[in-house]
Amino acid sequence: MDFIKKLRRFDAYPKTLEDVRIQTLGGGAISIVSILIISLLFWMEVLSYMTPNLTEELFVDTSRSPNIEIQLDIIVPQVSCDFLALDAMDSSGDQHLQITHNIFKRSLDLEGNPIEEPKKEDITIRSKNETLEITTKNKTEYCGSCYGARDGCCNTCEDVREAYRAKRWALDNVENIEQCKEEKFGEKLKTAFKQGCQIYGNLVVNRVSGSFHIAPGKSFSINHVHVHDVQPFSSTEFNMTHHIRRLTFGASIDSETHNPLKDFVGVATEGATMFQYHIKIVPTSYARKDGSMIFSNQFSVTKHQKTVSILSGESGMPGVFFQYELSPLMVKYTEQERSLGHFLTNICAIIGGVYTVAGLVDTFLYHSIKIIQKKMELGKLH
Repeated sequence: MDFIKKLRRFDAYPKTLEDVRIQTLGGGAISIVSILIISLLFWMEVLSYMTPNLTEELFVDTSRSPNIEIQLDIIVPQVSCDFLALDAMDSSGDQHLQITHNIFKRSLDLEGNPIEEPKKEDITIRSKNETLEITTKNKTEYCGSCYGARDGCCNTCEDVREAYRAKRWALDNVENIEQCKEEKFGEKLKTAFKQGCQIYGNLVVNRVSGSFHIAPGKSFSINHVHVHDVQPFSSTEFNMTHHIRRLTFGASIDSETHNPLKDFVGVATEGATMFQYHIKIVPTSYARKDGSMIFSNQFSVTKHQKTVSILSGESGMPGVFFQYELSPLMVKYTEQERSLGHFLTNICAIIGGVYTVAGLVDTFLYHSIKIIQKKMELGKLH
């Protein structure tokens, strides 16, 4: 019994008699508000505890990955797929003309609705010797005229166009070319600006600075110069307004700087507009709590657009051009579990802090109301 009496002296929470307690309407309202605030802050703290803590490190990039995978999804709403080409090149000198082996094109109406299923085209750029070999092989079956552009056979509309390009002749009378009639090129001309195009997929490039672009016309090289043939149209007729739904470099990571161009819309306000995106790529590694690693890239972008025409005095061609450079530094994110002790400390701080502040507010209101009531009873309240 003596031990129990001594233990009671350590009670830091002495209780008042039930008969002495006064319960007020204001105290009940403050208690309810306090419970709501504690519940909200408790739930926010639980979410914070469940979210891994990220630490960042910055160091020189020594990784030896030879390639970068570019994933893109871009819509050009006012130019048909037949008159758009996607090309890529890098500082090592490699050129990939009309990339289609990993790129899909889907025709859209002017409202953005799909007209047909996406098409994956396997078109390779052949040298002149390869073209002559193929033409000679098919000579016994069919030999189309090149219309004076070269000797030999031109069995397709594209063969005729290549022959004219080599001579640097303009191909104006497309409807009179027999091969183009078979490929219904005239019908493609009619829908050139009555359809849109969605270009999406992925392409793998060397891990060096480079560029890629979407531009109107068929692309080819003359004396190592990259050229787009937009005939029979003028370049000013192509409206390269576009919607970038997705553009990423490497595997997906949870970061705002991984896809900063998401859902960006570039609007061509007048004439032939050249859109340029200068991209600075920062290699990134992401270490998860389970030990797995994700190697990807973040990037920042600077946008620029200009009207290209003889009247404006600006050189270039309409299109969407992306130029990218690699940073020599790498960012490493590491997921770490949050401390349970820190979580429990915050919970205690939330409950104790809200309870204490609510008690101060309740005491202030209670005594203020009592003073006002006394003055009213004495008739001193004016």
